[in-house]
This record gives sequence, structure tokens and C-alpha cells, in this order.
Amino acid sequence: MRDLMQEGKIRHVGLSEVSVAEITLARGIVPIVTVQNRYNLVDRQSEEVLDHCEQQGIGFIPWFPLATGKLANADGPLARAAERLRATPAQMALAWLLARSPVMLPIPGTSSVAHLEENTAGALLELSASEVKELSETA
Repeated sequence: MRDLMQEGKIRHVGLSEVSVAEITLARGIVPIVTVQNRYNLVDRQSEEVLDHCEQQGIGFIPWFPLATGKLANADGPLARAAERLRATPAQMALAWLLARSPVMLPIPGTSSVAHLEENTAGALLELSASEVKELSETA
């Protein structure tokens, strides 16, 4: 990758499913601009990696960002919070991710324009600190 960067064939390098140690090792070879690890409301095993990315100014792309599981059930905390804000559980999950870190770059998959528009509206939600805390504590 370093050689390809030096040859001008690639501009940026991102990593996927890595640890903090692996990011540090890679940064000794090439600049790293993004990290893509699994991260969502119910799976935060990459919390340390996200914190490191935030400290280092590296973009963090959570894959499977909408995994909400039982949280989105009609009587679940995500659905209740979504109802209060007149949003969908998916929008709430995206809003929580965006509130979690300024380096967060969620890219939820979609197969329809309507779904894309619904997801995009999640970026417009502004969660209060108490709402972020409530959602953070539910998973």
C-alpha cells in the first residue's frame, strides 16, 4: 500500500476489523484515514478502537450500524425513544451513532430510495445528552 501511495495509484488507506495495536502498526507504514469495524447499539466490542480513532482524528465507519435487535421491539427502549421523537428505530440508532463521536461515519445499506431517505433523516435528529445516555445504557 505504501508503494502504491508513493506511485500515486491510491490516495488514502483505510483498515477493517482491526485493533488499536494494528492501527498503530499500520500508521508506522502509511497514514490511515479510516477504520471500519463492527459497531452499533448492541455490539460495542470496538469501543476502544473508536476511542483511539477519535483521539487520532481517524474516521470510524461502523459496519452493521443498524443492528438494533430486541431494542427495536414495540415495547423496547429504542422504539419508545423513537416514538417520543417521532422517528423510526433505525433513525434513532443512526442518531445515537452520530452523537457518539465526531469521527463516526455510518453507512447503512439500503436497497430503496425510501429507505435511504428514512436513514438520512436520522442524521437530522438531535438527541439530548440524557437520550444518548439512556440509549447507551439499554444495550
